[in-house]
Amino acid sequence: MTPAPRTGYDEMTAADGGVRPHYAAYARWLAQQPPARMAARREEAEMLFRRVGITFAVYGDKDEDGAGTERLIPFDLIPRVIPAHEWQLLQRGLVQRVTALNRFIHDIYHGQEILRAGVVPREQVERNAQFRPEMVGVDVPMGVYAHIAGIDIVRAPIPGGTGEVQYYVLEDNLRVPSGVSYMLEDRSMMMRLFPDLFRDHRVAPVAHYPDLLLETLRAVAPGHTAEPTVVVMTPGIYNSAYFEHAFLAQQMGVELVEGQDLFVRDGFVYMRTTRGPQRVDVIYRRIDDDFLDPLAFRRDSTLGCAGLLDAYRRGNVTLCNAIGAGVADDKSLYPYVPKMIEFYLGESPILANVPTYLGRDPQDLAYIMDHLPELVVKEVHGAGGYGMLVGPAATAAEIEHFRAALRARPDHYIAQPTLSLSTCPTYVEQGIAPRHIDLRPFVLSGKTVQMVPGGLTRVALREGSLVVNSSQGGGTKDTWVLEA
Repeated sequence: MTPAPRTGYDEMTAADGGVRPHYAAYARWLAQQPPARMAARREEAEMLFRRVGITFAVYGDKDEDGAGTERLIPFDLIPRVIPAHEWQLLQRGLVQRVTALNRFIHDIYHGQEILRAGVVPREQVERNAQFRPEMVGVDVPMGVYAHIAGIDIVRAPIPGGTGEVQYYVLEDNLRVPSGVSYMLEDRSMMMRLFPDLFRDHRVAPVAHYPDLLLETLRAVAPGHTAEPTVVVMTPGIYNSAYFEHAFLAQQMGVELVEGQDLFVRDGFVYMRTTRGPQRVDVIYRRIDDDFLDPLAFRRDSTLGCAGLLDAYRRGNVTLCNAIGAGVADDKSLYPYVPKMIEFYLGESPILANVPTYLGRDPQDLAYIMDHLPELVVKEVHGAGGYGMLVGPAATAAEIEHFRAALRARPDHYIAQPTLSLSTCPTYVEQGIAPRHIDLRPFVLSGKTVQMVPGGLTRVALREGSLVVNSSQGGGTKDTWVLEA
């Protein structure tokens, strides 16, 4: 069973056709597997995922009865393998980046030193839809705002045509990053289907993520209790990531609550239980800022808890992630992250940014307009692969639609070169073929900054596609970090 020919950088196969050293043992194993066995394992994985209910909702899609649809995220049996020395580099870069982003968020809600120094334009922050004036002057435990960060990383060629590749940070997700449950379930599935692989490979474990998450959440609890009560707050069963909300609550051994399960009294948050009200100290919220508190934000929200902002500002409850953290993952502020690292930490960035053109900048806008067929254009607040143009794969009509949108609201868009993302052998209808991938490690910030080795590898299943998002037909792979 041999992977099909490929173009670009492949994670398993070198340019000369040889297998990369960190994949050697796995490639030998794969070559010995009868196609019928692997096909049976793929069917078994799909059956088990369906039985457990590992699905996500697709907004806008309807079934024949007019109800919203739920899909199984396709799971690929061939893992993405990362050697120990590469993970060590990624980990150092991730710790550095998330530390600087937390410093930035604290700064813009306090002294605003980076704005006064002119490193980041003031209007880029204070006119940003994710900037929350309500948070100015509010102190949060340990100065941590983004307790859970999902950082999207890709490997792609270095500009210049030398053939060398490097890791790039594509996006920072600091509001309510999702996907970690699929990382955990993918590993569990691989260990169930192929236990022999884990006997023969030194794969770093990820199963302790829920323990690290709970440790992080408890560490940032208000100081009034030694045994903090932690809850996971969900918008409810119709949210696309509801499975993950329930999964993480169950894995941590904490309550899963909706806004209607909480109330505020005398500046403290309480949870309704069968034994009466119970005070809540830490809320891992999976609800956007706008819907958290109808008294402070959207008055029509039925998802939040009235008075939550007031309790938070008093320091009587911790919200993870913090209100207003989203300003730092806005795509129009992404280009400034390397400068944030230099400004706050006095260090050079370990992980590179992708070159980015800002629609609000007249010079950048002119370049974008002249090169639309070559660029990837994104909405600054977009997510999930929506509101995006991949120029080389777009029709003339789609390009003209985005041209008109850029003329109307240039500040709502950024553009980047179309990167040739690395590929990984993947099961498709025709057998095994290269498909483009990215990686989302999950970084936890509390007393320390820590993470499990690896993350969620997403794969674009359509040939030639660069869009890995599950909402756009992407799948997932287990991510192996090999121990040294």
